[in-house]
Order: sequence, then C-alpha cells, then structure tokens
Amino acid sequence: MRILVLGARGMLGTDLLNEWQSDELIPADVAEADLRHFEEVQELVSKVRPAWIILCAAYTDVDGCERNPELAFAVNATGVENVARAAQSVAARIFFVSTDYVFNGQGRRPYEASDPTAPLNVYGASKAAGEAALRKSNSNWCIGRTSWLFGVHGPSFPEKILRAAETRPELSVVNDQVGSPTYTRDLAVAIRDLVSKDARGVVHITNQGVCSWFDFAREILWQSGRGAVPVMPITTDQSARPARRPSYSVLSPASLHAYGLRLRPWQEALQAFLQERRSAVIS
Repeated sequence: MRILVLGARGMLGTDLLNEWQSDELIPADVAEADLRHFEEVQELVSKVRPAWIILCAAYTDVDGCERNPELAFAVNATGVENVARAAQSVAARIFFVSTDYVFNGQGRRPYEASDPTAPLNVYGASKAAGEAALRKSNSNWCIGRTSWLFGVHGPSFPEKILRAAETRPELSVVNDQVGSPTYTRDLAVAIRDLVSKDARGVVHITNQGVCSWFDFAREILWQSGRGAVPVMPITTDQSARPARRPSYSVLSPASLHAYGLRLRPWQEALQAFLQERRSAVIS
C-alpha cells in the first residue's frame, strides 16, 4: 500500500518513516507541496496516487499562531481543505493529526472523541477548523487527536528542560495545566496500526497517564539523573505566554481502545526517549 506522508521531515513525520516499514511510504514536505496552495497539493497527490495520506504537517507554534493567525489558518485549516480536495480526485483516504487544544480545558474528566470542541487559542481554533473542513469533504478520513508531543527529531519539552538544567540553578514550570505526554515513536506506531485497521472517525491517541508540566519536568530530571535540580511550580498567569492554554486537556483513550490498541504509560515512553536521545548523541 502506498502512503503519502505530508510533514515527513518533522518530529512525528520522521518517526513515521522509521516505524512504518510494512508499506511504501512517500515522504513529502513544504519543498514538495505548500499546503496553502491547492495546485501544488493536487500535483503531488496526482503524481503519487496514494491509498492513504498522513497529514502531520502543521503550524504548531502555539504562541506563534497567536501572533500570526492568518498563517495559522492558512496552513492548519485551508491546508487541510486543499489536501481533502486533492485526495478526492484519487480516492485516497486521509489520516489527519489534530490536537487536545481543540478543547477549552474547563472540564474535569477526560475528553471523549465525541465531545464538542471549544478552543481557547488561535492554534486550537485553526486545527478545529481543519477538522471541520475534513468533515465537510467527501473524503474517507480519520482524525487522530493527540497531546504534548515529544521526540528526538524536533524541539520538545523534555529537550527544553534538559538544556535549561545545564545552565540554570533553578527551573520554574507551570503546574496548573494537566494533560498526557505522548512520545512520537509510540504515536507513529499507533497511526500505522489504525491505518492498517482502516480506522474512521475521531480517535484520541496519547500515552497512558496524566500529569502537569511541573510533574513532567520533575520526572524528566529524575530519570536523567538530574533530580537535584530544583523545580518551582508556577501558575499559567505567571508564565505570561501570549496564547491561552487549556488547564485540563486529558484525552480519553476509549476511542483508541475500541480498535484494540493502547499506548504505554508516559513515564515508560519518557525512559525510551531518553535512551534514544543518548544513543543519538553517542552515534
């Protein structure tokens, strides 16, 4: 089966190519087709004629989206619409990677795949608009929402914490935002398996477990042997970030379990990440 991966040079895209050996994967990025321009997307899709398109290309800088909403919607919403239109011409199915930030975080139970979206920031709104564009299309699609991604092939929270711990005597990390960290290698395997099962509709995909960014930071330092570095909890308001964040964006795994799939606890995934990171440094 031929799979077109849009966003193949990103953190998740790289892991998709590494973890998915059972099919023919065609990597593509903005150099091959700018999602904002339908003609470029159409030309690429017509040339490749894939059975599935994995759409993990996105503008994911949350604060950057807040400062540049036109770009955010052009990539994350119009871009999805362009891919959906092109996919219809070759009867390709689409797997669209979305986010927990489509929810407002005001609940206190894990969000189900069927819960209504209500984003707080431009990034979440642009991704929700992308979901809506896909729903309106005639394409066969699956939306995989995930959260708090980390991996070795791109900027991530663990990397930020580890680098900060090398130069700062004390770290300050937000303690009033709760979610589920997700290792991109594990997410890549889940996407591969969902495609093999011809998944449809919305599926929530995260590693098991829940924590705050503060908890996550402490676990990163403890597992990396730097547990002595002090970490101070702060509030979201104290962090003074341009974009609002949901305080609780935990995604229910029920929709993933329905396909007989589950990811390991985030603490185990973090351990694997740190091992992969060490191996990358050594090599």
